[in-house]
Amino acid sequence: MPRKIIIDTDPGQDDAVAILLALASPELEVLALTAVAGNVPLPLTQKNARVIVELARRDTPVYAGCDAPMTRKLVTAEHVHGKTGLDGVPLPEPTHPLQPGHAVDYLIDTLRAHPSGSITLCPLGPLTNIATAFRRAPDIVPKVAEIVLMGGGYFEGGNITPAAEFNIYVDPEAADIVFKSGVLLVVMPLDVTHKALTSRAWVEEMRSLGTPVGQAVASWTDFFERFDTAKYGSEGAPLHDPCVIAYLLEPALFHGRHINVEIETGSELTLGMTVADWWRVTGREPNAMFMGGVDREGFYRLLTERLGRL
Repeated sequence: MPRKIIIDTDPGQDDAVAILLALASPELEVLALTAVAGNVPLPLTQKNARVIVELARRDTPVYAGCDAPMTRKLVTAEHVHGKTGLDGVPLPEPTHPLQPGHAVDYLIDTLRAHPSGSITLCPLGPLTNIATAFRRAPDIVPKVAEIVLMGGGYFEGGNITPAAEFNIYVDPEAADIVFKSGVLLVVMPLDVTHKALTSRAWVEEMRSLGTPVGQAVASWTDFFERFDTAKYGSEGAPLHDPCVIAYLLEPALFHGRHINVEIETGSELTLGMTVADWWRVTGREPNAMFMGGVDREGFYRLLTERLGRL
């Protein structure tokens, strides 16, 4: 039976590739996309989620969630993703409907209605929706099978501040709730995603598919590569969020350690830092499988094979 997942997302070109990868994979049943403010404000993230579903020719429901962090002002990343969040290839306005109701209510109702351990949550953006659901309905926490998320960094530091990765920085209080929840956590930090760099050959392979999906993925990559190559001096750009879905499909592509990870919520200097006890020096109980490496060739082989199906 396919693994049931809910993708919580703030698309974002790399979110889009992750969603397409999931929708192309019969091993996964995507119950819904729940949109959250992050890379761009909520009106754009929910719209972008619907655009992606239409591009994949699927009917996956999309719910709009929290439009701001739990206690802070929203920080966005148009400097990376463009004004729409999906800058690159022009795509038509979506006709796929936005579902009535709030994403947090959907998460609560769905987890309550399904057997314990049957749904995996896949957050690709700030953790506001997930943490709000956990705070509002603590009874759903033990029902979650696993959370596989993109966020944080240790050896790579941060990408929005010297210490913090964007998703965690935007809502560190939400991240703190999720990391302390007791749910099984698998974390794809910058330490992994910065090793999952695109190549010009792969981008052109996507373009050569000759499909709307291939054209979109190539165009999105062309757009956001310009930021990362200028910032890091690398030959390609990291595809952050697809690492989450690739792990669900082929976990052997990744390796890491089961360690304790705490979220910094008080310091102005290191706000949003994932304090990862990689060397196990604190004695604190492990709460996350914190990944440290990826088989880049295998990762892109998987992406190519699956995206070619759409």
